[in-house]
Amino acid sequence: MTARKKFKVMSIFGTRPEAVKLAPVIEKIESSSRLDHTLTVTGQQRELLDQMLVSFELTPDIDLELMEEDQHLSDLTARVLAGLRGVLAEHDPGLVLVHGDTATTLAASLAAYHQQIAVGHVEAGLRSYDRYSPFPEEMNRQLTDALAELHFAPTSASRDNLRAEGIEEERILVTGNTVIDAVQRIAGLDPELPPRLQLLKNKAAADEIDLVMLTAHRRENFGGKMKKIFAGVRELAARYERVEVVFPVHLNPGVQKPAEALLKDQANVHLTEPLAYSHFISLMSRARLALTDSGGIQEEAPALDVPVVLMRDNTERPEAIRAGTVLKAGTNKESILKTAGRLLEDDEFHREVRSRPNPYGDGRASERILQGILHNFGLSEAPPDEFGI
Repeated sequence: MTARKKFKVMSIFGTRPEAVKLAPVIEKIESSSRLDHTLTVTGQQRELLDQMLVSFELTPDIDLELMEEDQHLSDLTARVLAGLRGVLAEHDPGLVLVHGDTATTLAASLAAYHQQIAVGHVEAGLRSYDRYSPFPEEMNRQLTDALAELHFAPTSASRDNLRAEGIEEERILVTGNTVIDAVQRIAGLDPELPPRLQLLKNKAAADEIDLVMLTAHRRENFGGKMKKIFAGVRELAARYERVEVVFPVHLNPGVQKPAEALLKDQANVHLTEPLAYSHFISLMSRARLALTDSGGIQEEAPALDVPVVLMRDNTERPEAIRAGTVLKAGTNKESILKTAGRLLEDDEFHREVRSRPNPYGDGRASERILQGILHNFGLSEAPPDEFGI
């Protein structure tokens, strides 16, 4: 009897967040005897991506190595489209799997569409409904969802957004967010941190300091908003003696320059290079709170029972705002100080926020995505279960 030919899936990504969130999915796909998996990376964020590939023990089958210094979004998108043309023609996958809302996500989806290859979109349906905030992510994900045939929505709210846009019910699966799978895997590790960071973690564990994790990198915050954010962080650090802020500084000059100018000389603000994911999660697990304009931190920190102060004017993750695990301060300095200050000063309020359930998953999103792929392409009769909270 002739062995059944495996169904070919190609995962394509290019940035740190995509690697984190697709790593547990790739692990599940590669464990399936019915699927043949190819990992293609674009290198959109070269150094940050390579760091995550090591952290999650991922070895690309194809690396397009497309990153260029000071790259423009249009040029990057064109290079991804051109680079994937021959790759997709040669490998001819039955499904291209993409994640989220990056330039790689959109360009890979369009490249697959041009060759009539089905696209599966992990983390589908997130919306701010402001095309310029977050920029360019909001339109990247809307356009990707228009191109995708399978939509792996992290929450019921994301599913409802897709329904409202005319996506058929049978093409949507509510999975939870794969980052919870990744956090649960990494949180079980206890990596040895660089000495300065290990000391801060130990002090936080002994309740000798209030550790605050800071991330900031959104394009729409570059310029005046970023300066206001950092001015707020500087004043917060100066106001509270117990606070020690750890800031892994993004490599973009739009972050590095104002960070150096406004935060470098504040003794209890520690500027570091981007951290390995296991190091970042290890530190954040001991944090009193997280200050961020990131999307992923809104999901990751609550999984570790860490309250989040969101330094953005809007968010495509309203579930966290409604659940109360994320407190939106915007980019106004006084609002940042007030929101973070309450979490630092009011222990009862801090405990209440920590205890609120995370709306983003139960650690089984990757399994649901695998089952969704198998069921959709006739490789399994059993329909996948859906995540609900």
